[in-house]
Amino acid sequence: MKTFPMGGVHPSDNKQWSKGSAIETMELPDVVNIPLAQHIGAPATAVVKKGDTVVVGQLIAEATGFMSANIHAPISGTVTAVDMQLNGQGLRQMMITIKREGDEWDAAIDRSETLVTECNLEPKDIIAKIKAAGIVGMGGATFPTHVKLSIPDGKKAEILIINGVECEPYLTSDYRTMLERAEMVLTGTEIVMRAIGVDRAVIGVENNKPDAIKHLREVIARDSYKGIEVMPLKMRYPQGGEKQLIAAVTGRQVPPPPSLPISV
Repeated sequence: MKTFPMGGVHPSDNKQWSKGSAIETMELPDVVNIPLAQHIGAPATAVVKKGDTVVVGQLIAEATGFMSANIHAPISGTVTAVDMQLNGQGLRQMMITIKREGDEWDAAIDRSETLVTECNLEPKDIIAKIKAAGIVGMGGATFPTHVKLSIPDGKKAEILIINGVECEPYLTSDYRTMLERAEMVLTGTEIVMRAIGVDRAVIGVENNKPDAIKHLREVIARDSYKGIEVMPLKMRYPQGGEKQLIAAVTGRQVPPPPSLPISV
């Protein structure tokens, strides 16, 4: 069973505390404070002002450059402030405050529970939609996803690696997503494969999630997802790190900066 070659530790995973808890929808908050710098790169610029009424999914802050991300309203209601506020680290930063009123959604958002599995968009149009949606990575850097998928001139991607490792103790959100929303994960994988022009994808999953590995493989076989494989990996922290996961899956080492994963 594969893993990365050097370093790492083996902490107790402590997954038992939440692995059996299904995904839940939280109650809507009465007020939200939304930072304009919640991604690596340039902060977004507010496109709403105090007193404006907004709906869920409406653009409220616009990316200010290539390395930036759009931000959308998570609740409907009235903008009560666009000003400097304290963040969770005790530092002041620009935020948009929205007081909730009802639960109104942008009419352009498809709220159907039916999963659309076919995508005929051109790769550049897929990346443009991801950029418009303001999608960013869920790691510490919150890296804008459209930037990660924009392959530099002269480079060619060979393989898409999906990080289902979740090597950190206690965390089980990826695990529950793979169990409960496998079809969404696999359809999204196919779409990203199309966006970056590859015909092979590997979902790396540590072997403390055997039921997630089994379920993903069953759905791949049942629904005939082409070119996607699930690769069990040894339990080892920090295998979810970008360079460690690349080494585990491909056996290749990403050189020191400024090299990026696309370099290998």
